[in-house]
Amino acid sequence: MSKPPFLALPSGVRAYRLATERGEFAVHDTGPARHPDAVAGASADVPTALLLPGFTGSKEDFIGLLEPLARAGMRAVAVDGRGQFETGGPHDESAYAQPELARDVLAVARALGRDSDGEAGAARPLHLMGHSLGGLIARAAVLLEPSAFASLTVMSSGPAAVGPSQRQRVDLLLSALPTRGLEAIWQLMRELDQSVGSAGEAPYSRAEAEETTAAMDAFLRRRWLSNVPEQLMVTGRQLQTEPDRVGELAALSLPFHVVSGTADDTWPVPLLDEMALRLGARRTVVPDTGHSPNAERPQETAHALAAFWRSPPAGG
Repeated sequence: MSKPPFLALPSGVRAYRLATERGEFAVHDTGPARHPDAVAGASADVPTALLLPGFTGSKEDFIGLLEPLARAGMRAVAVDGRGQFETGGPHDESAYAQPELARDVLAVARALGRDSDGEAGAARPLHLMGHSLGGLIARAAVLLEPSAFASLTVMSSGPAAVGPSQRQRVDLLLSALPTRGLEAIWQLMRELDQSVGSAGEAPYSRAEAEETTAAMDAFLRRRWLSNVPEQLMVTGRQLQTEPDRVGELAALSLPFHVVSGTADDTWPVPLLDEMALRLGARRTVVPDTGHSPNAERPQETAHALAAFWRSPPAGG
C-alpha cells in the first residue's frame, strides 16, 4: 500500500471536486498561477500535468511533488480516480473497465483545458503521468485519444501484467474481498505491517512522531475503507492480466518518460529499462527508492519530472 510522505497540503494547493462531463473527481491542484519562486524566465503559459495514482492509492501519494513542481513553473493536478478515496463511484464492476477509466481521464483533461483557457472548448494538451496501475490507465487514455496529451510519463509501471509475487498478493486480496470485506482486510494488513510512520524528512521529536504516525494510520485506514470494492476487484484483475501494449504506444508521435526507483518487485527494473528502449523514452531512475519515488524522494522526483515536462523531446 502506498503511503504519502506527509498529509498537510502545501501552501497554495487547493483541494476541490473538479466537475467534468463524466461526473466530479476529487483533486489537489497547485493552480494555474506560477509559484512566486518558480524558475526565472518560465513561460506565462504554465505547463499542466495530470497525475494518476496507483492501485489502493490516491491523490495524496503525490502530495510531496506539488510544491517543487509549482516552484519549477508547473501546474500539477493529482486526482482520485473513479472508485478511489474521495471521488467514489457506483457498486457496478462495469464502471471500472479500463476503457471507462481511460474515458474518465480524458474527461478530466478536457475539464482542465477549459479551466486553463477560461472558456468552453477543446482541451489544451497536457502532460499525463500515471503511477503503477495509474500508468496502465494513463496509456489506455493516450491510446484512445493521443492528441489530448503533450506527453506520457509512466512511473513504476511496466509493459504488461505485474510480476509473479505481486500477482499472488493481488490474488489473495481479490479472494478475500467478497467474503471478508474492507474492514477485516484492513485489520489483517495492520497485523502484517505495523510500520506506518511518516516517510517524510522532517526531524520529529518522539511526541511529534507518535502524533504523526497516528494521523497517518488514521488517514490510511480511512482511505482504504473509502475504496469501492468493485473498483478494487476490477482493477486488481487488470494488474494480473494486462497485455503488453508498448508497441501500440511506440507507434505514436508522443514524448515518453519512464521513471522508477532503483528496486521494484512489482515490475522489475530491467523490464522497465527494456520498455524505455522500446518506446525511445527518456529514462529516470531515482536513487535509493523503491516502488514509489514520488513519496520516497519527492524533491528529486519532481526535479526529473519538471525537467522533462518543460522541455520534452520530440515524439515519434
